[in-house]
Amino acid sequence: MTYWNRAAAAVLSMIVLGGAAQAQKATDEGETDPLVLRKLQWFQDQKFGLILHWGTYAQWGIVESWSICSEDEPWCRRPIDDYCEYCRRYEALQKTFNPVRFDPDAWAEAARDAGMRYVVFTTKHHDGFCMFDTKETEYRITDTACPFHTNPRANVALEVFNAFRRKGLGIGAYFSKPDWHSPYYWNPRWAHADRNMNYSIAKHPDLWRQFQAYTFDQIQELMTGYGGIDILWLDGGWVNPGNLGQDIRMDTIAAMARSHQPGLIIVDRAVHGRYEDYRTPEQQVPDTPPDYVWETCMTMGDSWSYAPHDRYKPARTLVHTLVNIVAKGGNLLLGIGPDATGQLPPESVSRLKEIGDWLSVNGRAIYATRPIPPYKDGNFRFTREASGAIDAIYLPAEGEDAPPAQMTVHAFRPVKGTAVRLVGTPGTVSWHEGGEGFTIELTNEQHAHPPCAHAWTFRIDQPEKGG
Repeated sequence: MTYWNRAAAAVLSMIVLGGAAQAQKATDEGETDPLVLRKLQWFQDQKFGLILHWGTYAQWGIVESWSICSEDEPWCRRPIDDYCEYCRRYEALQKTFNPVRFDPDAWAEAARDAGMRYVVFTTKHHDGFCMFDTKETEYRITDTACPFHTNPRANVALEVFNAFRRKGLGIGAYFSKPDWHSPYYWNPRWAHADRNMNYSIAKHPDLWRQFQAYTFDQIQELMTGYGGIDILWLDGGWVNPGNLGQDIRMDTIAAMARSHQPGLIIVDRAVHGRYEDYRTPEQQVPDTPPDYVWETCMTMGDSWSYAPHDRYKPARTLVHTLVNIVAKGGNLLLGIGPDATGQLPPESVSRLKEIGDWLSVNGRAIYATRPIPPYKDGNFRFTREASGAIDAIYLPAEGEDAPPAQMTVHAFRPVKGTAVRLVGTPGTVSWHEGGEGFTIELTNEQHAHPPCAHAWTFRIDQPEKGG
């Protein structure tokens, strides 16, 4: 009996339900809203998204927000030793932020052409600077202190969401729960030693109640004035009831948000429970397929935000990362930081185009697929389409620019007489049984002229099944 036959019964229900078991696992604390569960199915079909970190920090080309946090961590380092002076200069970046080349339609077009299906945009990062027209603080891009406030596109979040929506992409609103500019979180009466609020909630419950209201009101603005939102992506997981009592009343926030945005996916990052509809491993891919809905968030370069000398991952690495994630049942949320003028770095745009070229050939092996054991076999990664067809995606080793003339899949084999196709080329490929698997043999033409770069997909319409 082949591995496929041994595994078939165990995974049959997950396959038939299109991954519903995974969606239920992610909401095992009681989520029963059918609209949310349906939206999670939609999310699992998208596979590839874009996250954009953008704020005043792009002017200095530094890490987003963290340099104003006084923790002794590498990502909090500053170029001057005077912490208070540095923070004053950082806050003053609002007065010089003028991204006159901001073109959200160009961003959306680049993402769509790359094969991305949704966007997550930073409406507010930990520093508290708002990239939307909030009425709760003057520390925002639309305030008169910011030279960009007179631009017709000054309400950046709205412009981004509208542009991506016009291109058919799903919309995610990133929102930082901690706010280092708010006097209700970092109160100016006291120093702040770390990322947490700088007072005792037990001693000053009034401050915390004001912070709860501030957070609720800002999220309500986003849920009511920015069109349809698919995902509320909450960062800053240390703000949770189990850490110093930092309870922002997620129950009331979720109820409010979903009253305005039915079926909204809520991602309360790293706070496992009712309001973490899917998990978000950062800068890593799980070794084995998780049994919950998940999304790897990963930078295209080394930095989430714009860095003038960033090192961008090669397109082949990014394609292989996407394939490895999808074969394990996840999504890839790829991070790029626009520069201070409002443009995507040229290197990032060229990488997006290469990924899009690959997906234009191989997209059926990625979108709306589900994982299937054994997930991988040597250089092959496997996905299963809704039709039942299995896609075996060959990830070449370094130096390989074409698929080998002969390749063996050990995990399963096609039903006798089934056509095996090299996706993107006409006709079929030759194959023969061997042991529990099968061997693919390419013609000289198929070997010499592959349909794309970076990885190649072999579609098996009828894999052998059994009990």
